[in-house]
Amino acid sequence: MNTEDVQALRSPAGRSLLAELAGTAAEDPVALAARLRRTGHDPALAALATTQVRLRERAAAKFGPRAHELLLTAAGAEQATRAVVAAEHARRFAAAGVTRVADLGCGVGADSLAFLDAGLDVLPVDADPVTAAVAAHNLGVPVRCEDVRGGVVDELAPTDGAWFDPARRTSGGRRVFDPEATSPPLSFVLATAARVPATGAKLAPGLPHDLVPPGAEAQWTSVDGDVVECALWCGPLARPGTGRSARVVRGSTALELDDTDLPVAAVGDVGEYLHEPDGAVIRAGLVGRVAHDLGGRLVDETIAYVTTDHAATSGFTRSFRVLEVAPFGLKALRARLRALDVGALTVKKRGTAVDPDQLRKQLALKGSRPATIVLTRVRGRQSVLVVDPVS
Repeated sequence: MNTEDVQALRSPAGRSLLAELAGTAAEDPVALAARLRRTGHDPALAALATTQVRLRERAAAKFGPRAHELLLTAAGAEQATRAVVAAEHARRFAAAGVTRVADLGCGVGADSLAFLDAGLDVLPVDADPVTAAVAAHNLGVPVRCEDVRGGVVDELAPTDGAWFDPARRTSGGRRVFDPEATSPPLSFVLATAARVPATGAKLAPGLPHDLVPPGAEAQWTSVDGDVVECALWCGPLARPGTGRSARVVRGSTALELDDTDLPVAAVGDVGEYLHEPDGAVIRAGLVGRVAHDLGGRLVDETIAYVTTDHAATSGFTRSFRVLEVAPFGLKALRARLRALDVGALTVKKRGTAVDPDQLRKQLALKGSRPATIVLTRVRGRQSVLVVDPVS
């Protein structure tokens, strides 16, 4: 898609066709294209519009019903911030007293939409002309098309806010994991924070803890079990005394943990229950907090599984009743699972190189019952736990 395509979709004919195609994402694309040709629609515009309808349908998981009003690019839809997460970004800026935010690398406008919803003024900027044109449609405000390192930061007042969503893919689509290899790099974000204190950035979940600067807060967020980002908050956006935190969003509920007075978890034998911390908790290094709050202990000092001798629940974990614990061995495991008449097997793992799909083939189970096993280390020893999920 190019900028002319965006203009075609924004034209009266494009808008009319998009409205006509609403709800057709599940139709066979060949049959739909043939029908549009028969009814006299321009083939090029029809192809653009049907692509938009499919992108909107996929983006509904992130944007909700609003997705069907947006223009999207494939990359922009994939990388856009979920609405529930963007709303928290906006809340941070508003709570800090910021009234104007520069969205530096705005993409299709997901975060800027949340800023506008929160009553903030927004200055959206993106280096890609097509993306900038799409964002302008979505936001209803002008979008500057330029590299964010080209001087726009120098125009911001110290009382403004700056929000970065650095590009974490190369032009060929390969993921970039080094924070200094993103565009812009982390060093540019931190340099901006020195000039504009209320600076935040959406970074990859793999951000090393030692890259979080003193006085800043790194918050890892998961949505329905999927770790989606590590947001770096600087200046007034960071909570005093908090260096790392986790935000766990499940449905309409959001819970938070932080590293204030972080306890050191003990290590001990497997008890009656096993608890698997949410990925955001693990990324933030807060498993010790969960173990303490549950009254439990780790099964191994290097493994993020918590065990308790009693039933316990937490919004930050998935829990399992432990049925059996044994040293890991293929023959013994096969014999035990066959004795239990197991057929469908769910394999969870942590701290082991065993491939679950390969293991299932090697076990060759043909029973009638489902089962869940956990492959992990228990006090340094490779072990297998047979467990039942606790609802």
